[in-house]
Amino acid sequence: MEQQTTENMDLINLEYTVDVIIPTYHSDEKLDHLLAMLYRQSVKPNRVLLLHTIEAEGQEQKVPEIEGANITVIPIDKKDFDHGGTRRYGAGLSSADILMFMTQDAIPVDEYLIEKLLEPYSDPWVSATYARQLADESVGLVERYTRHFNYPKHSRVKSKEDLEELGIKTFFCSDVCATYRRSVYDRLGGFVNRTIFNEDMIMAAAMIREEYRVAYAADAKVLHCHKYSYTQQFTRNFDLGVSHKQFDETFKGIKSESEGIKLVKNTLNYLIEKKKYYLIPDLIISSGFKFLGYQFGVRYTLLPTKIVKHLSMNKSYWRHDQEE
Repeated sequence: MEQQTTENMDLINLEYTVDVIIPTYHSDEKLDHLLAMLYRQSVKPNRVLLLHTIEAEGQEQKVPEIEGANITVIPIDKKDFDHGGTRRYGAGLSSADILMFMTQDAIPVDEYLIEKLLEPYSDPWVSATYARQLADESVGLVERYTRHFNYPKHSRVKSKEDLEELGIKTFFCSDVCATYRRSVYDRLGGFVNRTIFNEDMIMAAAMIREEYRVAYAADAKVLHCHKYSYTQQFTRNFDLGVSHKQFDETFKGIKSESEGIKLVKNTLNYLIEKKKYYLIPDLIISSGFKFLGYQFGVRYTLLPTKIVKHLSMNKSYWRHDQEE
């Protein structure tokens, strides 16, 4: 990539075309709200592509009637869905300058989401941006604090120079709401075709290793949270561990577990500060399930296939894997 002066950076044209790509499956009213908010943005999407997973022929994704909307629904057979491959397919259907990926339950907080995600691209070294995720009152205090820990109030642009300080968090990027500069995305080959999880971090890692930068845009905000049971926390972190094992060349040598320990310690101190002592057992138990899930995940090759499938959140991934 050619060097550019600061003066040249200021002349970068920010009038990008943006296509929003959203995988959907058993969606609810949150998707309607999301789509309505996208067409209220100060920078409106050129197109919205809904990659709708279907289980049987004839199923359709219903979309709200929105004036001026350009929404296309593309059916995806459930057996063909893949976190990386499906998004890669969606990207291939777009010719926009910026590829924006969202999940069906991430709702823009205001009309400036896309605008704020585009602003960091005034720096030509920035190849991806991602939004701040906020939790609502439907989840507990621990989950709300976790969102604050992972998505703080202040923006940051991350590069290879941050690996020593941030470790694996340097590669952190979430397709719950993220954008990618199309030219760099294509140059690096796009999302991997097969991955159980983590396609966003794998892409961000490739970008950072090639001297590009990933921008966390704290002013770009979406409402997104889940209330996971202990079992769901285990299975989700199992899949995370599987991903780290399968893409060992991407994550090898990058410190990761220290970030999880830091989160637990900070959350514990926060609960003590707020005198919410009764939540401490829940924090310890949920953290234990997360830790064990991850440890089993990175060792999944040592386990029988039936056990692996049972421990995974994305069970269809293993069915497809067996078919191959």
